[in-house]
Amino acid sequence: MALSAQCQLAFSEQLLTLLNAGLPLLNAVQLIQSSAPKDWQPWLEGIQGHLKKGNGFSQSLAAQGNLFSIELINLIRVSERTGDMQLALEIINQQLESQIQLKQKARQALTYPITTLGTSFLLLIVMMVWVIPVFKEVFENFQADLPAATKALIQISTAIQNYFIEIGIGLITCVSALFFSWSKYTYLQKKGDQWALQIPLLGKLLRIAALQYWCRTLGHLLESGLPLPDALRVTAHSSNHWISHDLSAEVFKHITRGWPLGEALQKADPENRFFDFETLQLLHISSESGFLANMLSKRANTLSDQLSKQLNNLGQSLEPLLIILIGIIIGGLVIILYLPIFHLGQIV
Repeated sequence: MALSAQCQLAFSEQLLTLLNAGLPLLNAVQLIQSSAPKDWQPWLEGIQGHLKKGNGFSQSLAAQGNLFSIELINLIRVSERTGDMQLALEIINQQLESQIQLKQKARQALTYPITTLGTSFLLLIVMMVWVIPVFKEVFENFQADLPAATKALIQISTAIQNYFIEIGIGLITCVSALFFSWSKYTYLQKKGDQWALQIPLLGKLLRIAALQYWCRTLGHLLESGLPLPDALRVTAHSSNHWISHDLSAEVFKHITRGWPLGEALQKADPENRFFDFETLQLLHISSESGFLANMLSKRANTLSDQLSKQLNNLGQSLEPLLIILIGIIIGGLVIILYLPIFHLGQIV
């Protein structure tokens, strides 16, 4: 299981502080271990063991399984080539802080809508399993002639009651099979990423999040001293989205064939599925002026601000919409249940 971004950030910050103080890498890791939490001890021991055998730091991190992110390992690997470990750690800290802030903003924006949906779902289950059967008994006692909508609702409630366990097992099985297939088959992951970008509202947010991650990663790699083709290859390998992964590989292919970055980006993404027009223009100009790394970092910050604003707007927009939707659903169920009762009252 991967370490949380907070844990990776804490480790990276401590290591950077000790390296800046002049400690050798192995001694710095040993000093971190002396005051580290118990759950850190196994992988810190593993890192020390690999370092003592003469392995590189990136190799030592990669040997701990999937504890550390691919991007972190790649940046450390680049620093071993350029000889500037401190710069790599500073970049890693900035990247991790950005990821943590983004997750916090997304959590703040979506907590209320998700909680509301979850509560509403539980309320519907309670109505289907416990409330509607009571109305069913009342209707049967009066031998009332029920409207079609009421009959359908009672039939659904009865089916849920009779096959509650089977439905639960079926849902768990389907979700497990979907998760297993998703984790095993790359084709499904790529299709899923493509479909996700087409979802109204959410697709735009996902695209901005993936693009700002791409810009920040590539910018940091260039700042660390890696040439553009190598930085693109590492970015593709570190990508958190299959579309950005494939497009990075396409851009790398065009760059190695001699095309300038601006034209390589347009050839890789002619329909602007991933790169928006403004980003393409800025990268084209900055690549020709020699300020590509700086522009990528600035563009990543701009996209991050856009994402934060749109997440806040989405959260504020969803609240009243969800309240209205839930009111319509619950109100509709109540009307369907009480229509026969009103009819019985008129007869009596």
